[in-house]
Amino acid sequence: MNDTDLLEATKAAVAPGTELRDGLERILRGNTGALIVLGDDKTVQSISTGGFELDIPFSATRMRELAKMDGAIILDKDATRIVRAATHLVPDPTIETSESGTRHRTAERVAKQTGYPVVTVSQSMRIIALYVAGVRHVLEGSSAILSRANQALQTLERYKSRLDEVTSNLSALEIEDLVTVRDVANVLQRLEMVRRITAEINGYVTDLGVDGRLLTLQLEELTAGPGNDIEWVVEDYLPEGSTLEVADAVAALTRLSATELVDPAECVRVLGFEVGGDALDAPCVPRGYRLLSRVPRLPGAIVSRLVEHFGTLQALLAANIDDLMAVEGVGDGRAKIVREGLSRLAEASILERYV
Repeated sequence: MNDTDLLEATKAAVAPGTELRDGLERILRGNTGALIVLGDDKTVQSISTGGFELDIPFSATRMRELAKMDGAIILDKDATRIVRAATHLVPDPTIETSESGTRHRTAERVAKQTGYPVVTVSQSMRIIALYVAGVRHVLEGSSAILSRANQALQTLERYKSRLDEVTSNLSALEIEDLVTVRDVANVLQRLEMVRRITAEINGYVTDLGVDGRLLTLQLEELTAGPGNDIEWVVEDYLPEGSTLEVADAVAALTRLSATELVDPAECVRVLGFEVGGDALDAPCVPRGYRLLSRVPRLPGAIVSRLVEHFGTLQALLAANIDDLMAVEGVGDGRAKIVREGLSRLAEASILERYV
């Protein structure tokens, strides 16, 4: 599990509605501090002194009572058992920490030394903080998270509306063989914007736990539809002869900063396009992956064979039933599906553009 996955898993483990979060809230309401390690192994044992062994099933009330004593509480990694309590932790003092309080300095060092998440409840500041993979994450109340999540949903709705416009425009331009590099950049830009805001909202869903059910339904409604459009666009427009893998190009797009993302030139530079001068207005020839992916009941392997055989979308659009049947795996029935599917998509795209 990488650091990002570990942080998300830990946030899910302490989200509202979980028994662990219930226990943390009880400690907070009881005006008691706590230091809780979510994992136990030889490394944790080597820096633990004193306290007493328990190895009992976890419950929120038990953790609340044990937090009244000095020392840390050690849980198993799934937070299903309380392993030890009232334990004094002595991590390596040479481990760098940005914290000043004793409990929080210990928590950060233990998290870095053991690799296990550590949770602190601050008695004076009345906050719950996670220390995971070198990151400090403060847990917020559901109302504050919901407020930001609702703003993000409104932003996603606007982004999605604009994305629908530019993808519909791209489809029509592809049919008419009028696509430019700028048109591709606009679509990639909007796809990445939608991906980023969706990822942000998914983070809020994790933080909210059971309080995020309505948010989940709203997010699913807004993001329903093809989920790999960005891969199809990249595969359609990678420059001829490029050795760049689709996954690498997509990863490069996700690494663009917010400032770089609003620049169309940067969005296509990651695909290997030259973007100097009037390069953004240069014509592009789609291979046909994206439109073929929208034809119902057409497997990905057949899409790849069709593109390899015909080379461009225009050649695919001009192909008749017999031409399509020349491709391995495309019989009479599947050839009719492809022919009719592309014809419907072409008609719908043109009508949507000019009506």
